[in-house]
Amino acid sequence: MSSKGKAVTDPDEAARVLARLFDEARGTAVFFGGAGVSTASGIPDFRSEDGLYRQHFRYSPETYLSHSFYETHPEEFFDFYRTKMIALDAKPNQAHLKLAELERDGLLAAVVTQNIDGLHQAAGSRRVLELHGSVHRNVCQRCGKTYSAEWVMGTEGVPACPECGGRIKPDVVLYEEPLDMDVMGAAVAAIERADLLVVGGTSLVVYPAAGLIQYFSGSHLVIVNRDPTPQDSMAEYVMSCDIAKAFAW
Repeated sequence: MSSKGKAVTDPDEAARVLARLFDEARGTAVFFGGAGVSTASGIPDFRSEDGLYRQHFRYSPETYLSHSFYETHPEEFFDFYRTKMIALDAKPNQAHLKLAELERDGLLAAVVTQNIDGLHQAAGSRRVLELHGSVHRNVCQRCGKTYSAEWVMGTEGVPACPECGGRIKPDVVLYEEPLDMDVMGAAVAAIERADLLVVGGTSLVVYPAAGLIQYFSGSHLVIVNRDPTPQDSMAEYVMSCDIAKAFAW
């Protein structure tokens, strides 16, 4: 990998480079993405100028999305969760669709995602490693029964399991909670085997997920992100353009 990534700002050029690299990788490619992948689907990211963390709430988003807040302020937690974390009307964008197509064509081994929106699966991707879980799984803490995001949206206040009355908890990794080590291990293994790693739509500042790049020892590392990241110097290409347009070929 180059010590200084080649800057690409034209999305058409980015698409040409990505198409070539995926073809040359012959199925050894992995995509690692974050919230920026879903902004073209109408879901705000977190740290950009228009992101969730720039909005004003009674508490910080980190507080709302913490395990302790879920335990101590469940009604306010679920108000925030329903209005800010579940986006049932969102549809996969060109990036999601192209990644699913690449997998079907045998050119992509896995998607590793920090997103909880389920849009990769909605686009048709099958090998998706969800580091932070999914809003589409909501689990009773007493009996283990799982409920959909649609079911949660149809409830009010703190949702309770109709089967046993237990409290429901989203199957997402909240602040103060560890990542699922099985999922993390599978992500590490996929990245270690990859010859091409494309990192897209993530600021690469949230650990331990941002540390996954250290496990990559393949030939080509590409970062596709609108804003600079702390790990741009590691990449062969740094594509500062719209990620949905970069995956339009």
